[in-house]
Amino acid sequence: MINVKPILVTGATGYVSGRLIPLLLADGYKVKAMGRSIPKMTDRPWGQNKNVELVKGDIQDIASLKNATKGCGTVYYLVHSMISQKGKYRDADKTGAKNMVQAAAEEGLEHIIYLGGLGDISHKNISKHLISRNEVGKILMEGPVPTTVLRAAMILGSGSASFEILRYLAERLPVMVTPKWVSMPTQPISITNVLGYLKGCLEHPETKGKTFDIGGPDVVAYKDLFRIFANESKLPVPFMIPVPVLTPRLSSLWIHLVTPVPAAIAQPLAEGLSVPTTCTEDSIKQIIHQDLISCAEAIRRALEPVIQEQVDTCRADGGKIKHPEWSHYGDASYTGGTLFSCGYQAIVKGTPGDLWKPIEKIGGRTGYYGADILWKIRGIIDTFVGGVGLSDSSHSKKALRVGATVDFWRVLEMAPESKLLLLSEMKAPGQALLELRIEDMDNGQSQIILLSRFLPKGLIGLLYWYILFPFHQYVFIQMLKGLVTASGLKLLTQPGKYHPHPSDICRWSNK
Repeated sequence: MINVKPILVTGATGYVSGRLIPLLLADGYKVKAMGRSIPKMTDRPWGQNKNVELVKGDIQDIASLKNATKGCGTVYYLVHSMISQKGKYRDADKTGAKNMVQAAAEEGLEHIIYLGGLGDISHKNISKHLISRNEVGKILMEGPVPTTVLRAAMILGSGSASFEILRYLAERLPVMVTPKWVSMPTQPISITNVLGYLKGCLEHPETKGKTFDIGGPDVVAYKDLFRIFANESKLPVPFMIPVPVLTPRLSSLWIHLVTPVPAAIAQPLAEGLSVPTTCTEDSIKQIIHQDLISCAEAIRRALEPVIQEQVDTCRADGGKIKHPEWSHYGDASYTGGTLFSCGYQAIVKGTPGDLWKPIEKIGGRTGYYGADILWKIRGIIDTFVGGVGLSDSSHSKKALRVGATVDFWRVLEMAPESKLLLLSEMKAPGQALLELRIEDMDNGQSQIILLSRFLPKGLIGLLYWYILFPFHQYVFIQMLKGLVTASGLKLLTQPGKYHPHPSDICRWSNK
């Protein structure tokens, strides 16, 4: 166990902080996590770790900052006010930085580590966002507590706002009307390398009082990133039509229209695209040694995880570390692409054991207990396009188990008399899950839930979901009724819409 004072991580439910905390815990550090909501932090995979202390705090409230910093040695200052303060974020960020300087000095902190943004502050097109990032760093550096400032351009990793904008534009726009900024040079960095530098500054005191540019090994134009993303995601490379009059302001409005990324984030980020964001020095590489990940590899890591990895991430304890390029439970709702769901529930008079009997026989000759003609048509289409289709055999004589195949499904998770989770292996422009869950209501009644989830791939995937959605509704209602009939039980309520809690969905990551 590392014998140091607790590490304060501000903005604990944010993108970078939420990945840094489990990394610190895995290396034996004690962490004090600060956020505006204790319940949100408690709900994170690390929220109940014995080496984490949760503390409510706000950078605009000096008293709460003093309470949060008390007893700590180092603070990671990883907050900004773009969402909470919207157009007034610049003044709010300056106030927050001054409050942190005061609290850190009065409570005797030894080190402040801050993650800011790359960009020449004297450039004619410098954005308010990058000016604000620079101002915060300057305020922290001028305080009495030694500060390390890291300046980064776009962070590549599922969950990063910049990366999610890239994802949505590349997936949804086969043809792009592009402004001049698509040719602007930038030096993206993977979230893994960002975390490596952040943790490295904690372990290398010689970084105190210095500012470092951090970037990956590639200097590329934004149009190159679209090409790389398309290649890694197996999508067509967008056809780009350059238009000189499309300003960053208009670009931000277009981004807000095409993507679910909030305008409060999209606009400041888009306004910074007209400035070169490349490293002007690389001295940190001589202090903190790590393998720098290329743009293609970082994007590949953000896209490649299979869904079972994401399910594990959502339920993992605080000590289980996964590649941080993947999205985590608690990331922004727009993370990982648009995840669609269609679910139904019903109350049944009977036990989970009775309901489970037909579920464990699903597929094969048994079929799907409703709308079988539509299932057969889908199986024929799957076979025609090179998939496995439906099976003529039955698996009912064999024990259903994790990893087994059921027609074009693979059993991803199973808890007898409770849950069956199937991952689709059919040919489709996206990834699909089908979940059947039974909940004992302790009064001789049970609730049965059927939930379908779909993560589309590209524009074709979106069209696929919307075209088939009416059929899905009919099929799943009939399936739910058929399962209850096959169990010999009685429906007490007709199937009604089921709206899953965000923790049930567990965003994927092209997962």
